[in-house]
Amino acid sequence: MHSISEPIFTAGFPLGSSAGLVTAFEWLGQPYRLTRVDMLGEMRTEAYRRLNGRVETPVLVSEEGRVLTETMAIALWLEGRDRERRISFAPGTYEADRMHQFIAFLNTGFTGAFFPLWVALEAEEVTEDYRHTLRAAGREFVGKRHTQLETMMGDSDYLLGDWPTLADAVFVGVARWVDFHEAIDPQDYERNYPRIHALRKRIEADPAFRFALAIEDGKSASGNGSMKGLVPLEVVLRMTGAL
Repeated sequence: MHSISEPIFTAGFPLGSSAGLVTAFEWLGQPYRLTRVDMLGEMRTEAYRRLNGRVETPVLVSEEGRVLTETMAIALWLEGRDRERRISFAPGTYEADRMHQFIAFLNTGFTGAFFPLWVALEAEEVTEDYRHTLRAAGREFVGKRHTQLETMMGDSDYLLGDWPTLADAVFVGVARWVDFHEAIDPQDYERNYPRIHALRKRIEADPAFRFALAIEDGKSASGNGSMKGLVPLEVVLRMTGAL
């Protein structure tokens, strides 16, 4: 285990939910580094499996060289570093509890609703009838979770007030999947989920999220200066003993 100067966040592409946590790192404004991982290729190697046995992104390597996985766990790690409360709330407050409630819902039910749609897209050697069944189920689940989230939301600009928090970061990393999978008709989306629609437009226009997308697409981007450089996956694998 090697200590490093800044934490390294491993984000997946294409369309990784980890783009939301890259956005959170930018909002937090503390130094970090990034590693891009091709989820359709290098993530599926044995070396990566030794880094994260669930063969998923994101992965965080702390300054002490410790490996942390799972979106919710990394979000809570970021919360612990947010002493100025830029993206979270004071521990023990109602607002902090509400933020955890949103993060839990978004990271479980909301994200999980898309699972049948990903299976329909990626599964090999299945019949077209089975794919059709998966897509129908996925669209039903996604619609249900959107209805639930719309009900949970208030009339503020963001999920928990007038500025974005970790809950908004977790949301935006997954929310764009509805377009990719054509899970909800665009006209129904704006009409039935006006709060979600407005929130997406607001965060997707944010420079931090636009930076996250540029990194995801492999484009040159500087962000607000918090990101101190890209680290090749091979370096991360060697550093953590996975290679």
